[in-house]
Amino acid sequence: MSRATTTTEPHIADTHDLIRVQGARENNLQDVSVEIPKRRLTVFTGVSGSGKSSLVFGTIAADSQRMINETYSAFVQGFMPTLARPDVDVLEGLTTAIIVDQERMGSDPRSTVGTATDTGAMLRILFSRLGRPHIGSPQAFSFNVASISGAGAVTVERGGQTVKERRSFSVTGGMCPHCEGRGAVTDFDHSQLFDADKSLAEGALTVPGYSMDGWYGRIFMGSGFLDPDKPIRKYTKKELDDLLHKEATKVKVDNVNVTYEGLIPRIRKSFLAKDREAMQPHIRAFVDRAITFTDCPECAGTRLSAAARSSKIGGINIADACAMQISDLAEWVRGLDEPSVAPLLEKLLHTLDSFVEIGLGYLSLDRPSGTLSGGEAQRTKMIRHLGSSLTDVTYVFDEPTIGLHPHDVQRMNALLLRLRDKGNTVLVVEHKPETIAIADHVVDLGPGAGTAGGTVCFEGSVDGLRAGGTITGRHFDDRTALKGSVREPTGVLAVRGATAHNLTGVDIDIPLGVLCAITGVAGSGKSSLIQGSVSGRDGVVTIDQGAIRGSRRSNPATYTGLLDPIRKAFAKANGVKPGLFSANSEGACPNCNGAGVVYTDLAMMAGVATTCEECEGKRFQAAVLDHHLGGRDISEVLAMPVSEAEEFFGAGEARTPAAHKILARLADVGLGYLRLGQPLTTLSGGERQRLKLATHLGDEGGVYVLDEPTTGLHLADVEQLLGLLDRLVDAGKSVLVVEHHQAVMAHADRIIDLGPGAGHDGGRVVFEGTPAELVADRSTLTGEHLAAYVG
Repeated sequence: MSRATTTTEPHIADTHDLIRVQGARENNLQDVSVEIPKRRLTVFTGVSGSGKSSLVFGTIAADSQRMINETYSAFVQGFMPTLARPDVDVLEGLTTAIIVDQERMGSDPRSTVGTATDTGAMLRILFSRLGRPHIGSPQAFSFNVASISGAGAVTVERGGQTVKERRSFSVTGGMCPHCEGRGAVTDFDHSQLFDADKSLAEGALTVPGYSMDGWYGRIFMGSGFLDPDKPIRKYTKKELDDLLHKEATKVKVDNVNVTYEGLIPRIRKSFLAKDREAMQPHIRAFVDRAITFTDCPECAGTRLSAAARSSKIGGINIADACAMQISDLAEWVRGLDEPSVAPLLEKLLHTLDSFVEIGLGYLSLDRPSGTLSGGEAQRTKMIRHLGSSLTDVTYVFDEPTIGLHPHDVQRMNALLLRLRDKGNTVLVVEHKPETIAIADHVVDLGPGAGTAGGTVCFEGSVDGLRAGGTITGRHFDDRTALKGSVREPTGVLAVRGATAHNLTGVDIDIPLGVLCAITGVAGSGKSSLIQGSVSGRDGVVTIDQGAIRGSRRSNPATYTGLLDPIRKAFAKANGVKPGLFSANSEGACPNCNGAGVVYTDLAMMAGVATTCEECEGKRFQAAVLDHHLGGRDISEVLAMPVSEAEEFFGAGEARTPAAHKILARLADVGLGYLRLGQPLTTLSGGERQRLKLATHLGDEGGVYVLDEPTTGLHLADVEQLLGLLDRLVDAGKSVLVVEHHQAVMAHADRIIDLGPGAGHDGGRVVFEGTPAELVADRSTLTGEHLAAYVG
């Protein structure tokens, strides 16, 4: 046997070229089995809610992460999130997964683009080495480190004797002492905190939750600092100061020791320490009314102390560097020739260039990370992986084209292919045909959403998908034609001299009574125009991309307010209290506290959730389930899909107009398949956004502003969304859509295009008119891409 013939056999290590999934049952997956080729780009498609994220994130990526965590010692695992094994029979051939999801970055007021990526840390080191005058270590340039110093005696045991020694210490931080590194100071509008014509006893305080019957009222009335029967208008200067600003003081009220504290410090602790998005709507409305945020007068909003701002490199201090557009900052760093810090400059420059390459060169490092859109946040997370020399890694992306203009989608496609070409497996959940088209392999899930989905409808090449006859295949080459006739505006919303972020004093009349699309490349100033000049006006309802916060106890029924009329209808029909029909209140099963499952915590091992034996997962006490409405008990109603519940509450014995109205809106936005009691934590991104849209459809307002409503929507669902937008306009509303999807642009009555570029190359109105005029004109990037789209 010659040597040549023996080498043709592949090495056994090269035979593991597939990731095999068998019997996946996470969320709505129905025993899914797929084989995914490694070192290729695989795109997962299907309608919103068909199970794409359950397969890619909930099964493949989750198990890879869990196995990596298990390689650490038990001590280290104790500090890491515990992950349960996904519900799947077999998973073979997994490689290390790096997840780049759409989770918005935490909107902690101290987090900026610089702190969230490594660029801020690298700049601080650079200034601590090269800045003149030299003021200290990198901490001295950090707005999250306060300067403190102290001295005193310490007791030390030495050779069996106790010795007292004097010690002193000091830390030089870069935090501005006035605003404590937040860059903004809060100003309270006193007229929103109390009614000056009333006394405390008459209920003068107008802060939510501060009624005179509750604890807060008893503390304010019984503290002895204030006269409860005197109108606040007649308070002395000292009394007013005690009411608003008094430091925490121990007092005795009704023989109970309590702490009295002025209104403003108390509001700071209870409301302002929270993330605005996580507040209940009535508290958020109060905070928006009563509190204004203005730039800190001492640091001019830079968050840094005077010392940190005094140290410069070539006339530029760290605040100036962080305020520059990243593309300009990269040029400045390129001009620094300092051999002593060469490795640092090289790494910093590479990261800044990655920002520019990924299409985020228009951001600045001092931009608060909570203000980034979902797409921007996702691309910011991608940056640390672009120059990585790791290979044979699985990269998992969740709709990486969100928030990208068609012009930018090609760049994103090139990046995904570059990651693949380095020998990595790239898995992408995506709806845009331009990205599906570059796939080596496609897995199409469906056929429907929720319980009607969760099966694999097609596996193979893009050409096979086109011919395959699945919903995705049939709609793959869909093109929305330009409308034959467009509606005429009934009025205008005037915007004058808009200068938020990169806007250059924009004057524009936004047409009302029509469907108007606001377009432009990412970073051209669309959101700045809407948030800075339109949202917040009377009669304007803004539905943004902010995440829906919800625990496993929240579900579509609680989030939309649907549960209130249902509980009242049950209570009325059975002559009992509405509270009985809440699994978070009196009606909860005592064994599982209304969760339906009993959780057992196993320290660093994944916790175990077992269905509650007493209520069999129904969440309610047995006695509550004896009460019926229209022949159904409350747990059966919560198990209904929206479409069935809409019929149930629409006619007959269970007719409840208030509930029917909310259910009709949920069906309107395409969520007819959702179960009323499905936990919010199991909904996909697209489903959550449409849930939010349905909730706001009933708001009183003449102008609806939607921020990229096609996010997470399948090509087939976009038609339904366009129908909904048309119905809104026909009902007399004005609809403003910030959008990149060409189908929405083609369907609009008017387009306002911003640009021509991003950052300081944008911020101007480059076109306003009908879509047909934009296509004929072809003078802007949007016009070129729309012309190509409509053929």
